[in-house]
Amino acid sequence: MIDTTRATYRDVLREPVFRTLFLTRTLGTAASSLRILALSVLVFDRTGSPILTALTFAIGFVPQVVGGTLLGAAADRIPPRPLIATGFLLDAAAAAALALLAATLPVGASLGLLAVAAVFAPVFNGASARLVAEALTGDAYVLGRSLSSVASGGAQLLGLAFGGAVVAAAGPRWALLTAAGTAVAAAVWVRLGLPALAARPTGRGSAVHQSWHTTWQLLRDRPVRRLLLVQWLPPAFIAGAEALIVPYAADRGHGTGLAGVILACAPVGMVAGNVVYGRLVAPAARERLVAPVVVGLGAPLALLAAPVPAYAAMAVMLLAGAAFCYSLGVQRPFLDALSPDVRGQAFALQFTGLMTMQGVGPLVLGALAEQVSVGAAMAVAGAGTAAVGLWWWAAPARGAAVLPARAVS
Repeated sequence: MIDTTRATYRDVLREPVFRTLFLTRTLGTAASSLRILALSVLVFDRTGSPILTALTFAIGFVPQVVGGTLLGAAADRIPPRPLIATGFLLDAAAAAALALLAATLPVGASLGLLAVAAVFAPVFNGASARLVAEALTGDAYVLGRSLSSVASGGAQLLGLAFGGAVVAAAGPRWALLTAAGTAVAAAVWVRLGLPALAARPTGRGSAVHQSWHTTWQLLRDRPVRRLLLVQWLPPAFIAGAEALIVPYAADRGHGTGLAGVILACAPVGMVAGNVVYGRLVAPAARERLVAPVVVGLGAPLALLAAPVPAYAAMAVMLLAGAAFCYSLGVQRPFLDALSPDVRGQAFALQFTGLMTMQGVGPLVLGALAEQVSVGAAMAVAGAGTAAVGLWWWAAPARGAAVLPARAVS
């Protein structure tokens, strides 16, 4: 157990439970990115439809609303080791089934398989986040979440880059089988590397009733709702802006190749921002700086409404990605706002909202771009993000927000 005023990444990685969850989640994220890329290639080869291909990327977001709101209590009620391992095995089964059956399955059935797997994702992620909160305390917990974000961004880039190489060399079916094997390896690692921890006693009644009741209680609690919204809304706006990078580059005459470089600048900035901010800024200062950093996340996007050169667009996305470090100032207040009895479900709800909003953001900004210019739509995304920062500054939390255990009775 780590409990220090100022922790380091080395301290965090020494904790065996966190280290196991960190490494297996990185494997799982890379496998998921590889699976999505490979299936997208298969769908496009079969249909030639850009819309269905784009839907392959989006289908994993919205179904998580069901799992997060109706099944989130399972993150507290089921022992974490078998629950997390089952999550990786479910991902492996979906990838293997797509590899073996995608040639004969209708495209709708393939997408439906991804949607079913996505329903349960918040439960597995909620259980994992609960374990991290129990293994790390204080600043170590904040740095652990930072390290997880960095690894997630890196794993997505690695999965996409490696997936592109595998698809080019061996075809999408072998890429899907590789994703399945990677997920199985993560499940075995969890089984061998995590202790056999018990579930938390969380009251009586069905998991669905408890999940719905606790979700409602969490959303009704003003400080908790405020902490959830500041974690949901900026990523939604930025995801919408990122989804417009390809048409933006085309409008500006930058070309498809530079569009990929501009898009890659955001995760590179996110990794750098989290590492530098986590190492150099004191814990109390991170929490005080949430509002200005969120404003800094959105404000540079206003430049994209003007005909700026490609290198300026790269700098804007790099700065936007770096400013995602604002979340380091939110992690500890969010943890402190929760009773231990509902942490698993609260993290499942946080993950559900984050994924769902990142699916909704591109749809809304894409529709707006149809009515105005792409650059103007991206500027609106920046203004919306900056408005969230101003709202956070103007509406401070009122007292402690510890949800009582009776919320799950």
